[in-house]
Amino acid sequence: MNIPSKMRAAVLHAFKDVRVEERKVPSPGSGEVLVRVEACGICGTDIKIITHGMPSQPSFGDFIIGHEYAGTIVALGETVDEFEVGDRIAVEIHKGCGRCRNCIMGNYTACLNYGNHAKGHRANGFTANGGFAEYAVNHVNTLTKLPDNISFDESTMVTTAGSSMYALDMAGGYIAGDTIAIIGPGPIGLMALQAAKTLGADTVILTGTRTERLELGRKLGADHVINAKTENCVEKVLELTHGQGVDLVLEAAGSENSLQQAIEMVRKGGKISIAAFYKKPVTADISMAVRNGVNLYTIRGEGRLNVPRAMSLMGQGKIAGQPLITHTFPLEKINDALATYVERRDGAMKVVVHPQLA
Repeated sequence: MNIPSKMRAAVLHAFKDVRVEERKVPSPGSGEVLVRVEACGICGTDIKIITHGMPSQPSFGDFIIGHEYAGTIVALGETVDEFEVGDRIAVEIHKGCGRCRNCIMGNYTACLNYGNHAKGHRANGFTANGGFAEYAVNHVNTLTKLPDNISFDESTMVTTAGSSMYALDMAGGYIAGDTIAIIGPGPIGLMALQAAKTLGADTVILTGTRTERLELGRKLGADHVINAKTENCVEKVLELTHGQGVDLVLEAAGSENSLQQAIEMVRKGGKISIAAFYKKPVTADISMAVRNGVNLYTIRGEGRLNVPRAMSLMGQGKIAGQPLITHTFPLEKINDALATYVERRDGAMKVVVHPQLA
């Protein structure tokens, strides 16, 4: 394929200062491929990186942001035989070092060498350059082939779906017949809802404050939706479960009181899986969780190969990302895209940027 020497990319120059500039097209190293990026979604974590920063991110002026992207392989590095030029792929964020205890155990999103490039760790869009660019380099460990029936735009949701499935996975994974409450009808919560129903959950209860997102959740399979603005979520969940509480709460809101709500609505001996970042330290009655034998789990990202699993479910038509995509923008208008996402203009939920469009 004809690969140019220069490309356009969104570079973080300072907090809240993103500029689209010309950069050199990167070259893949051993075990890596060069991806022609077709679509890159905006995630809440992108906003945290842009406004406050994250550990081990590259220097201002050098850092190309973006981590939820998909495209076509246009060049192969040495030793790569798992993929071919022309393959349509989506990426996941984390490539662990492959040598620490956590990576060997499969927990590569919690790599003990996080941010250490010399030891092999990469997290594209976090500790290494990402996908708001015309081209990006990825290690083969982070790639998943797209089924023919999945578009580039829809595939930008697969990392979100993988994170949702990882939250279920870490809490045991075997949820057939269970009752599950999901706090927060954002992308993580809505993908978790679909995954839970696909994996056999008996009843899924979705709670939140935005009517349009709750209604979308209902269309995607929620058995009950609760609007926290008009109803007491804990009381309603206990009513729906005959006073026992749910088997599992997936906390995807990250609000000031959502962890406490989770503790109060889960049954004795139940589980809480946290898939949210909190804006600041939160207070919750952990003693209540201890008294009731409740187990708390946390996840970072999309580990344990849950992205390929999510892609399989998406290809089978059992989960869908397209209904969550509300806006698209060319790369040159990335700041408009970011503002649309942050301000939730026109009901924005998932905003996708197209690096190849002028």
